[in-house]
Amino acid sequence: MRDEKGVVLFDPYETEQQEWKKQQVKERFKQLLTIISPLFILMIWEICSQTGILDIRFFPPPTAILGTFFDLIASGELFKHVSVSLYRIAAGFLLGVIPGVIIGLLMGLYAPIRHFISPLIMAFMPIPTLALLPIIIIIFGIGDFSKVVTIAGSVFFPVVINTVAGVLNIERVYLDVAKNYGASPKDFFMKIAFPGALPVMLEGIQMGQAIALLTIVAAEMMGATSGIGYLIWTSYKAFMLKEMFVGLVIISFFGFLFSLFLRGLQKKIVPWR
Repeated sequence: MRDEKGVVLFDPYETEQQEWKKQQVKERFKQLLTIISPLFILMIWEICSQTGILDIRFFPPPTAILGTFFDLIASGELFKHVSVSLYRIAAGFLLGVIPGVIIGLLMGLYAPIRHFISPLIMAFMPIPTLALLPIIIIIFGIGDFSKVVTIAGSVFFPVVINTVAGVLNIERVYLDVAKNYGASPKDFFMKIAFPGALPVMLEGIQMGQAIALLTIVAAEMMGATSGIGYLIWTSYKAFMLKEMFVGLVIISFFGFLFSLFLRGLQKKIVPWR
């Protein structure tokens, strides 16, 4: 913008660039805080363990846990437990999410289906899946599939409930327009209900991945001969606390990694959220 003499008072483009740079600085600062906070906790833990404030028998220093981590990698034991747990988590997660999304969409779109299935979901949802683990083991055995079914049962409920809520929150005008233009059931399902419910559905999936990690650890503690939960439990019983902490850190790491992946996916799929 210029004054009467043609002198530039301010440049809108330059102002916009300055605002963008400020926003970038803020984002980098937030990312830095995200990295610093766990490092700060680890540093405090290390200092307290080395100075005797914490009993190293129960809280070994992070450097000692890191050494145990590399020893477990070198022996191949850690890879065995991690690979088994990741397989169970992935299979159980998909087995819970896919039916949860399909049933949730059907319940949201069709009132008769919703009224028929809702009482069943409300009846089974309060029961912890781990409480059903003995029955699941009786039906499916003590192999991997029983763990997969246990995870799927835990993931299913938050996904189906959030999917139903997402469909019911779609503005009525979109549904009416689809009906008026004679949309086929397939188009109605895939082009109206699914995209409309996607933001809320992804929140349920995000919740489901956290529940999957909680469930796999508990399930492997109760009835397994391998996996991260098995490593944590057997290490605790043998008072090998460094190995136990390695298992806990790995579960925490995977939880953080999966959460970042799903949030990044959410930004790509539903950028308006």
